Amino acid sequence: MIKAFFLSFVAALSLGVHAAPAQSIDDMAEVTILPGWTMADGTHMAALKFVLEDGWKTYWRAPGEAGIPPRFNWSGSRNLADVTVEWPTPVQTVTSGMRTIGYEHSLVLPIRINPARFGQPIHLAAELEIGICSDICVPVTLKIAQDLPSGVTRPDPQIAAALASRPYTAKEAGVGRVVCRVTPIKGGLAILAEVDMEQMGANELTVLETDNPDLWVTQAVMSRNGNRLRAEAEIFHAEGHSFALNRSGLRITVLSSGDAVDIRGCPAG
Repeated sequence: MIKAFFLSFVAALSLGVHAAPAQSIDDMAEVTILPGWTMADGTHMAALKFVLEDGWKTYWRAPGEAGIPPRFNWSGSRNLADVTVEWPTPVQTVTSGMRTIGYEHSLVLPIRINPARFGQPIHLAAELEIGICSDICVPVTLKIAQDLPSGVTRPDPQIAAALASRPYTAKEAGVGRVVCRVTPIKGGLAILAEVDMEQMGANELTVLETDNPDLWVTQAVMSRNGNRLRAEAEIFHAEGHSFALNRSGLRITVLSSGDAVDIRGCPAG
């Protein structure tokens, strides 16, 4: 995982996105916790809120060709069994001629929390490793913590709006056949994904991800033949080790200038 982060950072440097010296995050962004509410099933919905200074942006979970991938460490929290980050649909931007994926101006990032003890208070503590970029890229590590309320059931409209802006599921988007063909290559695997779906907007971009944080996936090269989308990429282990690919853990996100769709799993075809 460390190597994957390093590779992304080196790619950013090679594309002309220069790292800045140490700088206060207050000059670039403000990060706070929205405490949220307890949902009907006992889970808790909170959020991280990023307010970015003019000209600055931060990145989606898969940042594209020249971005810095975000990392989260929740180990300092109390009464927390697991966390799911619910990513709103990002936007595509061009950095030194390369496409990156992220957010400008502001970001409300919903966090779905499964407590270890339902009905008891939760202390949320996060250590974030994020990239904040303008004409320079600043890797930032920061810590943020807050007690979350128990017994609050009224949704926060900011978080609700961010949840509503997520990509469509495959079912919601009317996606048809989805298959992936995997071929061994030197040091890794080549993957060809084929998806039957209507075009959702201009400037389509397909992102392939795995459920293994130690694997690095290259930016997919995509093409269309009518309603059949094809995306080709290569997958490598960040430390150069051999690996097995979990097809059910594959994730295909199709972004565009219009809507987006999030497809989970990709069987053999």
